[in-house]
Amino acid sequence: MTATLIWILVVLVAIGLYLSWTAGRLDRLHARIDAARAALDAQLLRRASVAQELATSGVLDPAASIVLYEAAHAARQAEEEQREVAESELSQALRAVFADPQQVDGLREAPGGEEAAHELTEAVRRVPMARRFHNDAVGAARRLREHRKVRWFRLAGHAPFPPAFEMDDEPPAALVDRAA
Repeated sequence: MTATLIWILVVLVAIGLYLSWTAGRLDRLHARIDAARAALDAQLLRRASVAQELATSGVLDPAASIVLYEAAHAARQAEEEQREVAESELSQALRAVFADPQQVDGLREAPGGEEAAHELTEAVRRVPMARRFHNDAVGAARRLREHRKVRWFRLAGHAPFPPAFEMDDEPPAALVDRAA
């Protein structure tokens, strides 16, 4: 009788330790999502700021400047619910403005243009990476949260289900190709 109680107690302690470890893992995944989201927000803000700065610099033609400025401004001012759409529109505006390799060459030849082109190139290259890191963390947390043990024992607590950040983040080919 005593041996049976000891084995039951050992099994219960092992299950408790496993559930505690799983809850800790889920908590670490949520912290990783928060850090990845902060990095993504920083890269999106950097890209919008560089685009806005470039649009107001006078280096681009007036039509391109207006398109780029409005898209960058909308991306910076977007509410959270509209952020993905606004960032996608900025990506589309960047591709439209820099679709022509001559526009990129003209930018690079202008005073301070080489530095501006380099800064914009780095900004548009980092956004897809930051978005991928964020979405990978979200996917890992979602997969763990879908397990029965997490749902049955409510190991996620009251944390909201993490959303992925879906946007068009393809960089302008002419700008990226020239930098390579």
